[in-house]
Amino acid sequence: MKRVLVTGAAGFLGSHLCDRFIKEGFYVIGMDNLITGNMENIEHLMALENFEFYHHDVSNYVHVPGNLDYILHFASPASPIDYLKIPIQTLKVGSLGTHNLLGLARAKSARMLIASTSEVYGDPLIHPQTEEYYGNVNPVGPRGVYDEAKRFQEAITMAYHTFHGLETRIVRIFNTYGPRMRLNDGRVLPAFIGQALRGEDLTVFGDGSQTRSFCYVDDQVEGIYRLLMSDYPHPVNIGNPDEITISQFAEEIIKLTGTDQKVIYKPLPKDDPMQRQPNITKAKEILGWEPKVDRKVGLKITYDYFKSLPEEKLYKKEHKDFSKYNK
Repeated sequence: MKRVLVTGAAGFLGSHLCDRFIKEGFYVIGMDNLITGNMENIEHLMALENFEFYHHDVSNYVHVPGNLDYILHFASPASPIDYLKIPIQTLKVGSLGTHNLLGLARAKSARMLIASTSEVYGDPLIHPQTEEYYGNVNPVGPRGVYDEAKRFQEAITMAYHTFHGLETRIVRIFNTYGPRMRLNDGRVLPAFIGQALRGEDLTVFGDGSQTRSFCYVDDQVEGIYRLLMSDYPHPVNIGNPDEITISQFAEEIIKLTGTDQKVIYKPLPKDDPMQRQPNITKAKEILGWEPKVDRKVGLKITYDYFKSLPEEKLYKKEHKDFSKYNK
């Protein structure tokens, strides 16, 4: 039985990846320090014989007994509301965490895939974004802690590939959504649905003309899996190129939820990207991948998930108290 380590296993994407590898017949080792992850996302796996969980911070030395075939590094805060509160931890998991896992991959002769992000492109000056674009990132702005952690993560991963001959893969993930997202994680899709379910006005930052491209989680996981199993070591965009403005998206959510809230506008946060759309030519050509789930279908599934949450979760404003991590 092939063995895979998934870091960030209790997070949104990490938990869906654990599900996929279990389904494919792997022995899955999940690892998470639970700073932003939630054990509820993987509790359905805990009783399985081919799943085990380590409560561990990969920014510290990582030891996993036995052989490993694959490592997927998905440990990192991923929403602005988190990484602005825990900036040092965000930088450490992208740098020290990646270094520790690359060392583990080398010791185990494992193939390692890192979760990079469309944020490496910053507020892009070309559109849509291709993998060859170097980006327009402010390293000392508030979002720099996440953007630069991911850019460093790519650089050290490629260095291990070229210098040590390690088998590595780099996925640049664009906006992804689906069940197990946190309602209050600061990203536009759960924020809008949460506001609609609570009867609040929908908050748009800026004038609403900025764009995003939303990929349903099953499509994202399929793209990641295909990239891991490919022989392509360079970055690949995985996302849905179906672009929409935030104002149009707000109207979609109001229609989906059957609510009649107003849309209110607030100032745009510093360095918030105005356009986000992947060029997925490489994914199509190299992996034979493109998204299949229509946004209307994916949003309905996601909305039903959020609607099923207990009221205390719907009205919970703070995800976690990060004070113990920031001493």
